Amino acid sequence: MAAVPGAPAAVPAAPRAHRALVALCITVTTSYGVLFYAFPVLAPAISADTGWSLTVVTAVFSGSQVVAGLGGAVVGRWLEAAGPRIVMSVGAVAAVPALAAIALAPGLWGFTAAWMLAGATMAGLFYPPAFAAITRWYGHGRVRALTALTLVAGLASTIFAPLTAALEHAVGWRGTYLALAFIFALIVVPLHLLALTPPWRRAADPGRGTVSTRAGAVGSVAASRAFLALTLALTLGAFGVYAVVVNLVPLLDARGFSAATAAWALGIGGIGQVLGRLAYAPLERRAGPVARSVAVLAACSATTGLLAMVATPVALVMAVALLAGMARGIFTLLQATAVADRWGTERYATLNGILHTPLMLAIALAPWGGAALAGPLGGYPATFAVLAGLGALGALAAGFTRTAARSPRRSP
Repeated sequence: MAAVPGAPAAVPAAPRAHRALVALCITVTTSYGVLFYAFPVLAPAISADTGWSLTVVTAVFSGSQVVAGLGGAVVGRWLEAAGPRIVMSVGAVAAVPALAAIALAPGLWGFTAAWMLAGATMAGLFYPPAFAAITRWYGHGRVRALTALTLVAGLASTIFAPLTAALEHAVGWRGTYLALAFIFALIVVPLHLLALTPPWRRAADPGRGTVSTRAGAVGSVAASRAFLALTLALTLGAFGVYAVVVNLVPLLDARGFSAATAAWALGIGGIGQVLGRLAYAPLERRAGPVARSVAVLAACSATTGLLAMVATPVALVMAVALLAGMARGIFTLLQATAVADRWGTERYATLNGILHTPLMLAIALAPWGGAALAGPLGGYPATFAVLAGLGALGALAAGFTRTAARSPRRSP
């Protein structure tokens, strides 16, 4: 890629960066599997065991995502100052008692408080901080490294949805969350403490020639039309994508599929994410940031619409779930690269944290929003049709994300 003024020089990543990348592949996969993908599998069992309605249980989970979203900008600034090892290790350590508290909660208020704590940890464990770390460590080699991370983490649902279903069958939902807390403590905590050790320097102060300051201070970039359009486009896309993830099981349940079949459909979507991410590097080489954004969001919209329309046979439903997963996988890499493609890497963590705050809020509202829309709209197929429409609006907004200075294109 052509050099961007003010961006870190493109140098070969050090061995410690490669080790950190391997660690993040494992920990981000585990974090999403335990803190996100286990919930849609366990939610019906939680509701049946406690007597709390599925809507209430899902609303609590959505609340945890709101907490994660509100913490995004704060975590981004903290990460720029202190580095990913401290930030992500604190998140990992705090997640263990949060998961245990979810499992042992005696009532709804305790269950809610435990999920709010879990939500606070998500801001330091999910993709945004990992993307910021990799973008800084790898510079212009970031696309390959980000692809590697998201390829592996795309298997989170494939690994953890069936695993969670099997654990729930064996030990119930409470025992499952205790087992997941143990897995988290065994894997994520030590890897963050021991492997996230590449050198980290604070971002240059405004006025020292960074890309973000060349186009205006961070605040000016965040207030620009391109940044606002990008935020709107990705927020609409994120709402649709994650509402599909969490509400796919209820959609298939309403169509008469077994819980096991629905869980496998969710897992097949994870395989689709991996396949989709393999296509991102060629797309990044051939299409500019704006065209790429429009195409990816349009694909998310189209596959969501197919899920609304296709009810049988099982093989066709699974094929559509695979396609939806592919679109979702490419969308994740679009999120990871959108800021750096337009404004460089120097203040990436801060700008990406600002961008991801409304995205995380959309992701937070998506599980509850999908379930809440199903009632007045007459069912989940109509809900998925509305979600497809929101994705189309996101693709339209992506057309207005061109920056004043032409985004750099990869040189031959």
